[in-house]
Amino acid sequence: MHPVLIAVIAITVIISLAGFQNAEVFEKYKFNVSAIKYKKEYIRLLSAGFLHADWGHLFFNMFTLYFFGPIVLEAFDIIGFILIYLGSIILGNLFSLYLYQKQGWYSAIGASGGVSGILFAAIAVYPMIGIGILFIPIPIKGYVFGLLYFSYSVYMMLNPKPHDNIGHAAHLGGAAFGLVYAVVVEPEVAFSNIYFLGVMSLPLLYMAYQVFVKKRIG
Repeated sequence: MHPVLIAVIAITVIISLAGFQNAEVFEKYKFNVSAIKYKKEYIRLLSAGFLHADWGHLFFNMFTLYFFGPIVLEAFDIIGFILIYLGSIILGNLFSLYLYQKQGWYSAIGASGGVSGILFAAIAVYPMIGIGILFIPIPIKGYVFGLLYFSYSVYMMLNPKPHDNIGHAAHLGGAAFGLVYAVVVEPEVAFSNIYFLGVMSLPLLYMAYQVFVKKRIG
């Protein structure tokens, strides 16, 4: 595994553990609309991407990053990987801030925005890569994994659960950053895979319809 990927996962695990064990750290660095909008605590736009709700949330994000990170490192090098990951976290949280700007109580955490950006950038260039999932004997195609990942994210965002601090809304902003980066840097490759990107984007299009047309959230 690439040293940069190991470092990102290790840092995320360490900071997440600190959040698990110290409520003050968790509260100080999680995404919160009021804190960002009125107290100007902009560090939360980035720091929230290194906190998680529980072990399952942390594992799911790091598991996805573990599989798709090497693809992005190969396709876009170290600088590209870092730009996509951190840029997707920030843009994902900015989208959340826009979406919930009138709901000062709204809080969220998780690397979902960054992971979504990595996922979309990776599948933009290698949509047919096989991904092995636990307990499933046959690898599934990368774009199918992306479809399932975003379907889950959109469902959880549109059907929020009590005490669910996961930043599902950040998935869309992060995915958009990763996709745009891939298209700008590797336009011919990305557009040659437009069909697979379109299939994977279906949940995001549904989400956009619910948010901007139906005004279901925000």
